[in-house]
Amino acid sequence: MSIILGIESSCDDTSAAVIADGVLKSNVIASQKVHEMYGGVVPELASRAHQQNILPVVSEAMRQAGISKDQLTAIAYTRGPGLLGSLLVGTSFAKGLAIGLNIPLIDVNHLAAHALSHFVKETPDDEVPEFPYMCLLISGGNSQIILVKSATEMEIVGKTIDDAAGEAFDKCAKVMGLPYPGGPHIDRLAAEGNPDAFHFARPNIPGLDYSFSGLKTSFLYTLRNGLAENPDFIEENKADLAASLQKAIIDILLKKLEKAVKIYHPRQIAIGGGVSANSGVRNAIAQFCKKRHIQAWIPKRSFTTDNAAMVAIAGTMRFDENYKSDLGLPPYSKTTI
Repeated sequence: MSIILGIESSCDDTSAAVIADGVLKSNVIASQKVHEMYGGVVPELASRAHQQNILPVVSEAMRQAGISKDQLTAIAYTRGPGLLGSLLVGTSFAKGLAIGLNIPLIDVNHLAAHALSHFVKETPDDEVPEFPYMCLLISGGNSQIILVKSATEMEIVGKTIDDAAGEAFDKCAKVMGLPYPGGPHIDRLAAEGNPDAFHFARPNIPGLDYSFSGLKTSFLYTLRNGLAENPDFIEENKADLAASLQKAIIDILLKKLEKAVKIYHPRQIAIGGGVSANSGVRNAIAQFCKKRHIQAWIPKRSFTTDNAAMVAIAGTMRFDENYKSDLGLPPYSKTTI
């Protein structure tokens, strides 16, 4: 029996989770509200909050799981990518605990963990994907199409060349005057608006790579021109702007996913990352897969944002392959899978 503690601290959420024999026993997340007043994550404040939160979060995860530290088999932690100061807190804590308990340490790639989040089981009978499958990873920092061949073998076949889908949501929301993070506010407003009210530019770049910078520029120009004629333009059109923006982002995502499907013919498509919590994205992927007779894997919303459950399951799968980390490995801020 393996009992794995997962620790996630890549950005502004401190999280710890326990997985025993592949089944999730706890998943505790402490979010940081301090960043809302700044309209984005402040790295120094994030790392300080992680230092305050990590011990009580880990303790609570162990309490909810009903285990003691002496029962742990190994510790999995997010090594990167992410904010270096935040990662250092989680990395240092994980290393210290592993050394103190004399148990293996398993480093996990944050993006790979998102791609493997569908293997988190809340009951032993929960279904999980079969390798290989295609994953559309969409978050604030990444938009990627990944061929997931195994828990340790993944190939990125498409990625953003500039901005990510989540960044487009958040930055466009910010210029509309919506609170941070803007993605959930766009999602809520989009349900009330007309997705065809405004048209924003869709990029035309070759291959399977993504680009969202042109969309952001088009959105900004629409606001600028509208405000020049009507100072209340944003307020009077908020829902329609959100719905049209959401439709544009989904169109961009699906256009490249369609190309990837024609090339690789996947039997299963999974989505992961923070943007996979968006209602429009979830519905669009479900319909996309249904139309093509492809099995869709759409995660619970609790597993879309940064969480330690996905780190713990990725660590469990690596542990099952007898992987152990070198204690001297440093965290990293940027990388691919």
